[in-house]
Amino acid sequence: MQHTYLVVMAGGIGSRFWPFSRTNHPKQFHDVLGVGRSMLQLTVDRFAGICPPENVFVVTNRDYRELVQQHLPNLPADQILGEPIGRNTAPCIAYASYCIAKRDPKAVIVVSPADHAVQREEEFRHVISQAVDVARTHEVLITLGIQPSRPDTGYGYIQYIDEEASSLPNGLKKVKTFTEKPNLELAEMFLQSGDFLWNSGLFVWRADVIVQAFHNYLSDIAEVFDDGQAQLGTAQEEAFITEAYSRCRNISIDYGIMEKADNVFVLPADFGWSDLGTWDSLHRMGRRDENNNVIDGDAILYDTTECVIKTPSERLVVVQGLEGYIIAEYDNVLLICKRTEEQRVKEFVADVKAKKGIGYN
Repeated sequence: MQHTYLVVMAGGIGSRFWPFSRTNHPKQFHDVLGVGRSMLQLTVDRFAGICPPENVFVVTNRDYRELVQQHLPNLPADQILGEPIGRNTAPCIAYASYCIAKRDPKAVIVVSPADHAVQREEEFRHVISQAVDVARTHEVLITLGIQPSRPDTGYGYIQYIDEEASSLPNGLKKVKTFTEKPNLELAEMFLQSGDFLWNSGLFVWRADVIVQAFHNYLSDIAEVFDDGQAQLGTAQEEAFITEAYSRCRNISIDYGIMEKADNVFVLPADFGWSDLGTWDSLHRMGRRDENNNVIDGDAILYDTTECVIKTPSERLVVVQGLEGYIIAEYDNVLLICKRTEEQRVKEFVADVKAKKGIGYN
């Protein structure tokens, strides 16, 4: 456990959850599930017993550092890594991995997004521990793949070679292909084939193995962090990172490394996972009443079914005669939208910004 580290990626805005998730207060800092803990807090809670608190790192936008400290008051400031700008997941993971590798050359790193939900936490911890055990003794890049329950077009997919990796324990499978969000027809084919998993965005690897992968497949980013490694963990770190991010391209770890490397394995898992990327995913994960409504707020409903209602507790909301709607209010914006049209939320945000300015996004 002492050489196990957690890197939480907490820099995104989560615009598909608008108006709840906003630029100045993204969804990872909200109690999305209505359980009294923010998504960031739940993420860190989930790793209790897997890695010690002193090995937790959070990578976020510099604008959110204070929010991170409010939500995780026991986390030392030097374990909150502030990005000057968003550059996707590869630079984010490089920054954290180089910091941890310098601190502990034997480190095994688990990378997790800050805003995902897990229903069966004991099973989650069991699967993560399996992956950590393999990563500690093998030069592998492990991603967790979720057993798909429906042909979801909102997730990426991982196809694996349907043979046990003979030299690796714990049910790991060799990755064959990564596919970005498919159309419905393709997603249905993936589901029927039986050798595709949802891409969870959860990764496990040794620090030295991921640093080597950056040298092999993203040498431009590796060169940036090699140049400044001596400044990590010093008073010069912030100035170096500002300059480093101006030199890093915007690229995901999946596209930059996972799709290219030959030592990538997937561990199939099923622990009630959702990326909580959309209002509809909250309807699937949230507690539903007898009419299949998910309610977080003070609401009285009549003849209303299949809705998601998330409103401030100080406002009474009365709803009559709706089926399959999102009703969401936060900080001067009220959204009422069909659940089947939720993919248009990004369009709504763009229109609001164009017509009303930046105060609402």
